[in-house]
Amino acid sequence: MTTIYVTGHRNPDMDSIASAMGYAELRGRLDPAARYVPVRLGEINAQARWALERSGAPEPEFLDHVMLRAQDVMSPDHPTANHTASLREVGIAMQKADLDLIPIVDDEGSVVGILTARDLARRYIKESGEPSSFADRPASVELIVAVLGGRMIVPPTRRLNGRLWAVTVDSETMGNTMGENDIVVVGNRTDAQRRAVELGVALVVTPYDSMPDEDVIALAKTSGTGIVLSPLDSYVTGRLVSLSVPVREVMSRDPLVCEADDLLSDVTDRMREVHYSAAIVVDEHGAPVGLITRSELVNPTPRQVLLVDHAEQAQSVPGIEQAHIVEILDHHHIGSIETRFPVAATFDPVGSTATLVVERFRSHGREPQRPTAMMLLSAILSDTVILTSPTTTERDHQVVSYLEELVGVNAREFGTELFEASSDVGDVPASDIIRRDSKEYEVRPGKRLCVAQIETVGRSLHNRSAELLDALEDVRERQDYILYALMVTDIVDRSTELLVAGDTAPVERAFGVTAADSILDLPGVMSRKKQVAPKLLAAF
Repeated sequence: MTTIYVTGHRNPDMDSIASAMGYAELRGRLDPAARYVPVRLGEINAQARWALERSGAPEPEFLDHVMLRAQDVMSPDHPTANHTASLREVGIAMQKADLDLIPIVDDEGSVVGILTARDLARRYIKESGEPSSFADRPASVELIVAVLGGRMIVPPTRRLNGRLWAVTVDSETMGNTMGENDIVVVGNRTDAQRRAVELGVALVVTPYDSMPDEDVIALAKTSGTGIVLSPLDSYVTGRLVSLSVPVREVMSRDPLVCEADDLLSDVTDRMREVHYSAAIVVDEHGAPVGLITRSELVNPTPRQVLLVDHAEQAQSVPGIEQAHIVEILDHHHIGSIETRFPVAATFDPVGSTATLVVERFRSHGREPQRPTAMMLLSAILSDTVILTSPTTTERDHQVVSYLEELVGVNAREFGTELFEASSDVGDVPASDIIRRDSKEYEVRPGKRLCVAQIETVGRSLHNRSAELLDALEDVRERQDYILYALMVTDIVDRSTELLVAGDTAPVERAFGVTAADSILDLPGVMSRKKQVAPKLLAAF
């Protein structure tokens, strides 16, 4: 199922949180083939926190970026092999899956290695001109029996760490080449079988299910030589015996692993450093959950996002330039977001994006669930300052009336409670206040300004002006803003004190007001979107 993240802007306010929740709910009901997930890009502010608790709605999950991650491109359906499995068994699994590599896990399921076509090729090339040797990787008689589909007549007591021979010579000359702990493939030649046992070989393998004579079996039991019957011919038997070593003896150790949330760009860089150009995605226990090969890196599908309450790249989720934007729903101006494909975009001048969300619900004949409806009502009352802001439209009034009836509250009383619950910031650090609801704007390439806003009931922050200005200036210098301003908006007095860090002269000209200690009194000003941001952008 495709996941589409529905997100507001960074430093999310009430409208950004509620609109993401409401529109995700509606789109999920209209399009059940996709999974719409409301997310937030920052900490929940006091208003949204109060509304979530009051409504009982779940808090949206935090989304740190929409850049491609390992889990976005990995192939989750891939085979793995236990480190004790035979080389042949693992090779067959690779062939069936049409893979050039396969992760190897231990008995607990954690990745311990990787077998690649290169590992297999190296083994064959190394042994193509000489007898197969098990000196550095002893063979297992159990694996030999399993690979051959054979039967063990006498279990060996010696280690199978010699070389592999197929007897085609006279029995008298066998001692010139083979010796103790070797593995010998020999047909129904009693003299050759007996001679192999006398030489102290570890295992005699007879093709075509050829049972040795009783005296040979008795001698083998006495000397510790094992006997295995193979149903195959001598050539195939010898070839398969060479593939009977545990895969752990041949695999590449310390394979490239990554976690599901690792950035794909970082994983890609690391893949260039390994010859097999692949990465194994593991969980917190080291168990494989996916595989990334070069084929997954060709035209990967970007993550999908639906933007609400903003259309500025600087305000959006990190990595937005790499994502596929499926829709924009906003009540601000058209911003700097660029899309790769045509996209449905709505920029409608109402008081709140939540108004547009509710209108979408009603146009489709749907009602938001009660917790969502309370969040949407909170958002409209917040953005319009209980329907008193200059941005308020008749449509906002109509939607509020509808939500009042739907959730059974008085909007004015509910809104007053919302602002009173979130206006006490006396103990909140100045650095938090100026970031709580801030929006960044690009004036021109390389030049940015930021405007934050906090609504209060009365002038509770008046005696903290110097502290707030110091915090504004500190961030302005560190973030290289040409201006950082804070709107301290009194919803009772319906006025704003604009605290300015930076050159106040353009701001004074824009509002026709003289600043006193970098503070401008702006009676009747309540809207950042309609009354402050446009003038500041024009001034700079």
